[in-house]
Amino acid sequence: MEEYAIRVKNVSKMYKLYDRNKDRLIDAFGLSKTPRYHEHYALHNLNIDVKTGECVGIIGTNGAGKSTILKIITGVLNPTEGEVEINGRISALLELGAGFNMEYTGIENIYLNGTMIGFSREEIDKKMDDILAFADIGDFVYQPVKTYSSGMFVRLAFAVAINIEPEILIVDEALSVGDVFFQAKCYHKFEEFKKMGKTILFVSHDLGSVAKYCDRVILLNHGQKQAEGSPKEMIGLYKKLLVNQLDEQVQQTVNETITESVSESQDYSITNEQTDNSASWKSHYEINPSLDEYGNGMAHIIDFAVRDESGLITDAIEKGTTFSITSKVKFEEKIQNPIFTFTFKNVHGTAITGTNTMYENKNVDVVYPGDIYTCTFTQEMNLQGGEYLLSISCTGYREGEFVVYHRLYDLINITVISEKNTVGFYDMNSQVKVEKVK
Repeated sequence: MEEYAIRVKNVSKMYKLYDRNKDRLIDAFGLSKTPRYHEHYALHNLNIDVKTGECVGIIGTNGAGKSTILKIITGVLNPTEGEVEINGRISALLELGAGFNMEYTGIENIYLNGTMIGFSREEIDKKMDDILAFADIGDFVYQPVKTYSSGMFVRLAFAVAINIEPEILIVDEALSVGDVFFQAKCYHKFEEFKKMGKTILFVSHDLGSVAKYCDRVILLNHGQKQAEGSPKEMIGLYKKLLVNQLDEQVQQTVNETITESVSESQDYSITNEQTDNSASWKSHYEINPSLDEYGNGMAHIIDFAVRDESGLITDAIEKGTTFSITSKVKFEEKIQNPIFTFTFKNVHGTAITGTNTMYENKNVDVVYPGDIYTCTFTQEMNLQGGEYLLSISCTGYREGEFVVYHRLYDLINITVISEKNTVGFYDMNSQVKVEKVK
């Protein structure tokens, strides 16, 4: 058996970008002595080795080159420079359903895809029962694919790809297709492949799955290999990369009240940067473009941060660890008993958990115009692994009426990284004891 299943040697992928279609035509017909395009390198001098039997993860921000290198490895794309060496039969779960003919029935598409991969009709016949059982779409398999729901389509596409029994499995964000029951089936099949000693190259934004399944992780950034190592080390670097802190020192905790003066003429909208970006926590985040922001203007949230247990500003928290949420608020008028809040919602918009200073009996009696306060909530992350939306606000009561001074609904996305999920929204951290009764 070959020691290496995949070897990527000095691979670069350059795309020609044109400002105008006219320039593309001029270049195509050789009508200009100088190139009319700009060079964009999706990958630059990339080297990756994957040993036989390894499960290697590739992580990185959008545009890092993850999907590009997978397409080059599987032969969908050709590299501009460098070479790729493959030792073993590959099955790739990239763009599910690519190659399907929408006019053909499900059965016809199974034969079509199997033939494209290199199987004979007899070999496909032997795998047909397994494919149909895995897809579990019933008699729809005899109907044209164009009549399928999106769920049925991805189930069939995944079933075809996963039942090829390859020596090398390439997966690009494909394990989260279909409903929760089908996802469980996909992960079970994935675990079977790992136990069988198959070589797996796994790209995913699900950091919990990367931590759980991968032996080694490669971090890509702007088409280059930033680092490689254990899942825990690389996920830590990735979290820094997400908030532009890869090369910065961890900022000190900020439980103290900030007292420096702020210009009265400043626009305090959270979508605008502070005068000194180096001191701005929020500059590390991608603000939700659909942010719902409102209030009566008597106070403004001028900054915020989420920090992990080491004090690092982040938008990814490991389940079971301690983290904090800090908001910085400037008050424009005299206010009695302002209330600081935070809430987590799931991607469906359901409020999952949250609290405020009133519930926690941490009251601020009176604040005055120009006062700046920080409020830090520190707690343990027990939400299930997944994606959540964080909302923060400063509210209160005036003459018995509830008032919103400044509220930021669905401000940023927070990723919870988990190697173990239970049923429901949060983990009860059960201690389990199983004994045989004599």
